[in-house]
Formats: sequence, structure tokens, C-alpha cells
Amino acid sequence: MAHTQTIPAAPISDDRRAKRNTLVLSLAQALYYVGAAIQVTVSGLVGHMLADDKSLATLPVTTFILGTLVSTVPASMLMRRAGRRAGFLLGASLGVTSATLATYAIYDRSFLLFCVAFFIIGGYQAFAQYYRFAAADTASEAFRPKAISWVLAGGLVAAVAGPQLVIYTKDALAPVIYAGSFIATACASLFAIGVLSFVDIPKPPTTGAGGTPPRPLREILKQVKLRIAIVTGMVSYASMTFIMTATPLAMVACNHSVDSAAWAIQWHILAMFAPSFFTGQLIDRFGRERVILAGLVLLGSAGLVALSGQALWQFYLAMVLLGVGWNFGYIGSTTLVTDCHRPEERNKVQAVNEFMVFGLVAFASFFSGKLLHDVGWTTVTVSYLPFVALAAGLALMLSIKGASWGGTTSRT
Repeated sequence: MAHTQTIPAAPISDDRRAKRNTLVLSLAQALYYVGAAIQVTVSGLVGHMLADDKSLATLPVTTFILGTLVSTVPASMLMRRAGRRAGFLLGASLGVTSATLATYAIYDRSFLLFCVAFFIIGGYQAFAQYYRFAAADTASEAFRPKAISWVLAGGLVAAVAGPQLVIYTKDALAPVIYAGSFIATACASLFAIGVLSFVDIPKPPTTGAGGTPPRPLREILKQVKLRIAIVTGMVSYASMTFIMTATPLAMVACNHSVDSAAWAIQWHILAMFAPSFFTGQLIDRFGRERVILAGLVLLGSAGLVALSGQALWQFYLAMVLLGVGWNFGYIGSTTLVTDCHRPEERNKVQAVNEFMVFGLVAFASFFSGKLLHDVGWTTVTVSYLPFVALAAGLALMLSIKGASWGGTTSRT
């Protein structure tokens, strides 16, 4: 008779501690995403201003994602040895350093140095991406989806503050445009260092109950459920990045103002994080797989709206659909990943997940700018849709197959 192994949620479930950490990490997430919102809004515009080859305008975003990609595994391994708090403090310090360097690069009109600064910013993101996993470290199985969702809800602050800071700071150090925006991101990172000093998460155990060793990574990855969780997370994040990266440039090319592009990003970020207040409840009610599927459908809908025209409202609506779709797909896939590993296995499984996600995101961010420059916005809006359809099909099949594909479904 087949035996289904139950994977414990954490070494010791402690929802009181988990809730305190969730609050701290939510605040840190807010501060991180304030800087990220500024960077997303202006990076392509600064790249276009500094680069001799204008088709490379989105290269800073690509180096940012590459910085994340190469840092995800070292960040996870460092936190396994030194703990979550030490790693998160290092990440926020990278945020201060990189924003300061980006400011200098703008003054020096050095596109290369600006790309280097964004590579370092990617290191900050690599650590920040583990905030959502850290919130689940000591959470019970019932609280885990809410903890992940509430941490991401911290990004809602960025929806309000980030693009507005672009508007108010882009000319703060005139005539050097946009330098003031990066000074603002450095300040946000400094505040994050203070907040993250309150993180209280124990190091993970090195063995399981009864001294059993962690399973080899190859064995863990045999779970179809885990592989689908990784793929849907990859497609959700990469699709969002692919469209979002090109949108400010496309809007300016369509004779919309920079301020209008900032507002579009603001609505997008609002849509990314506002649903987090209830995404956890949706996962509890409908299951991980159905929420992921809904997110992928919304991501596809964003491309169809963008394809339908280039009026301001169409850009705004596409950005809103893109944000909500990312929220459902990303939170759902993150929760699915946490279902597939034991506490002593979490660092290596999460590291693989983040490496795979940001590998595809790096590819998407680079080719977004290239496609926009070479063949136009219409091609950008349709070229990612086959990947969304593939991921949606996998999520649908997992929802139908359930236990036979790597464990019971999340709905009970």
C-alpha cells in the first residue's frame, strides 16, 4: 500500500512569533519595493538617456535581474549558516551601496557604471525575495499562506509612494535629471536596515525528526507538484517583468508623458500588492492550483488588452491585470513550493526555485527592450502568451490530478 509522507510546516510552529516576523518583514518589503518602484519607473528612461545604442535602454534592468540570479543561491546558503537576520541586513546594505553608485553614474553619464549599480541592486533583491519564505519559517500550515500573502502586501506602500517619489524627486538635483530619485532609494534602504534588525527567526535544523538526513535535491525535485510550482512561478514573474519593463518606454513612444508612465507603474504596483490582503484566504478556500490558474489567466488577459490599442486607459488596464495576475500566480506558486520540502531542506529548495525564476526573468527583461526597439509594442504584447498558456495548462492538470501528481491538493 502506498504511503504518502507528510512534510511538517516548520521545526516548531509558533504563530505568535510568525505574526511578529510577518509584520517586520512586511515593513521591510514596503521599503524595498519603494526603491524598486522608483528603479522600475526610471531605469529604462535613464538607460535610454545614457546608452549610445538605444536598443540597450533596458539593459540596466537585465543586469539587475542577473545580479539577483547570481546572488540567490549564495544568499540562501549564507542565511543557512548565519541566519535570516544577518542575511537580510547585508541585503539592505547592498541597497544603500547600489543606489549611491547609480546616483554617481548619472552624474558621470556612465551607462556601464549605471548597469553595475543595477547589478548590485539585484543582490539586494535576492535577499528581499526570501522575505516571503522567511515569514513562513515558523508558521503553522494554516497560517502559512496568510504569512506569505501579508508580507507581499507590504509592497502596497510602494504603489502609493514609489511613483510619486519619482515625480517629486526626478528634478530634485536639476539639471541632473533622475539623480534625486536614487538618493530616495538609498534612504529607503537605510530605513530597511533599522527595521530588519528586529527579525527573530531561528536557524533551520540540519536533520529531520529522529535525526533523519535531508533528502538529496534530485529526489526532492522528482515531485511533479514542486516542478509545476517552480514553472508557474517562473512564468508568472517573467511575464510580469516582460510587459512592465517595456511599458514606460512604449508609453513615451506613444506620446504619453513620463508622469503618465509613472502613474501606470503606480497602478500596476497597487494591483500587484493590494490583493495580498485576501489572496491567502482565496488559497485556503479554492486551493493553490486554482489561484495560480486564475493568476495566469489574468496575465494573459493583460497582453490582450495591451494588444487592443495604445490609449492611456488601455495601458492602465493592462498594468492592473498584469499586477493582479502576478499576485495570484506568484503567491500561489510560493505556497506550493513550501508544501514540497521539509524544514531542514528549505534553503536548498528555495534557492533552486529563486534561481530558476530569476533566470527566466533575466531573459524576459532583456528581450523585452530588444523586441520593443526592433519590432514594436504589438510583438511584445503577444510573444509571451504561449508561455502563459503552457503554465496554465500545467496548473489545471495539477488541480485535476491532485494526489497522484505529488501529494494531496491544498484544499481540504
